Amino acid sequence: MTDRLELPEVSWRRVSPRYIVVDVVGYIVFAVIMVGAGAAVAYFVSIAWLWWIVAALAVVFVFTIALTPRRVRAIGYQLRDDDVLFRRGILYQRFVAVPYGRMQLVDINRGPLDRMLGLSELKFVTAAAATGVVIPGLPEADAEELRDRLVALAESRRAGL
Repeated sequence: MTDRLELPEVSWRRVSPRYIVVDVVGYIVFAVIMVGAGAAVAYFVSIAWLWWIVAALAVVFVFTIALTPRRVRAIGYQLRDDDVLFRRGILYQRFVAVPYGRMQLVDINRGPLDRMLGLSELKFVTAAAATGVVIPGLPEADAEELRDRLVALAESRRAGL
């Protein structure tokens, strides 16, 4: 049985493996804040069953962090003739094809950890909010090259309308 979502003619361009560090650090910071806040509440309220919730929350974060490398490897994009195809997700896969002529904004963002690792996040949106796509973990040079190429393709496709 073949997977209908797999596109054999498409070779996916992957994000940088260094993005795993950015994602893991983000989850660890969030986990420390959430588990710490939950533990503080459980300690000061002195309700025993709250510690079970804190423990369950910690287990969820450990599981999420453990899956981060696989989730990052599932992120990919491909520039095709008429559109850019983006995919992400392990269990719930999301495929988005955005026609070049529909792009309205192509933006590059760099957080502090991204800058330290030489990574960027490329975001492009259309008039439809559901088709906004964010490609995280691109090397800075690749993100700038991709932005320039997408802008040029979008302008050439809109001119033909």
